Amino acid sequence: MTTHSGFDLTDIAYTTNHKLILQGISFDVSPGQCVGILGPNGAGKSTLLRIMAATLAPSIGTILLDGCRLQQMPAHERAQRLAFVPQRTEQAFPFCVREIVMMGRTPYLRRWQQEGEEDERIVAEAMTLTDIMHLAERDVTTLSGGELQRVTIARALAQRPVFLLLDEPTTSLDLRHQMDIIQLLGKLTRQGVTIVTVLHDLNLALTVCSTVLLLHHGALYAAGPPVAVLTPQTVRTVFGVDVFIGTNPITATPYLIPFPLQRDIHFSSLTLPDKEAQYGKPSNGSEP
Repeated sequence: MTTHSGFDLTDIAYTTNHKLILQGISFDVSPGQCVGILGPNGAGKSTLLRIMAATLAPSIGTILLDGCRLQQMPAHERAQRLAFVPQRTEQAFPFCVREIVMMGRTPYLRRWQQEGEEDERIVAEAMTLTDIMHLAERDVTTLSGGELQRVTIARALAQRPVFLLLDEPTTSLDLRHQMDIIQLLGKLTRQGVTIVTVLHDLNLALTVCSTVLLLHHGALYAAGPPVAVLTPQTVRTVFGVDVFIGTNPITATPYLIPFPLQRDIHFSSLTLPDKEAQYGKPSNGSEP
């Protein structure tokens, strides 16, 4: 039985076209966590996620998955443990939806091996979870952006990954399917799947994430429980806006209301000290 120890990233840096995108990134992700990667546009969020998905190699640093160097793992073995849902997916060929989702079973099949009943069952389950069963025979080139996003997530689920990486998974989705994906992420985490996701919606991070990594100018600015990290002071520094922190009367979880920067603002009137005391303080990286 494979022992899962999670991700371990040490001193990750990435440079492209003589431009430094990431620098000095070190953190670990324990099994069963839901980790959100946050930050303003251009902070390096998607680049970091692609490095964790092994679609990019870091310029400097090491990344381990379950104690093994990620880039050195055989592709089929990596695909059995790790699934990646990118921010955008292009489908140039007219495969039907079921065929696309079935591609998630490829890491488990030998060359020329046909899919079996178990593969069909797993694919049907993934399509049901993402509410695309009614699209099963549709040509993927005819789908809307939101429908295609759900197909891509279903294909990732068909891999039966232990680690699921998603880049803005609710992008292009309508409200109902946003809620469905949020609930699905929670269900997967409870089932032991480790999730790392890039998010722009800070309220979504407060709802679904156990830990957040806040990037600023390509460096890790802060890490920890979302309520401890997303303080008014930190949000003002990193995002350039002020926020009021309240409590959702339905879910009893914190939520943020952003507003333009104000002068002479008293942060003590905008924070929830009891929440910070409950969740602890974040760890801070070196400011860029």
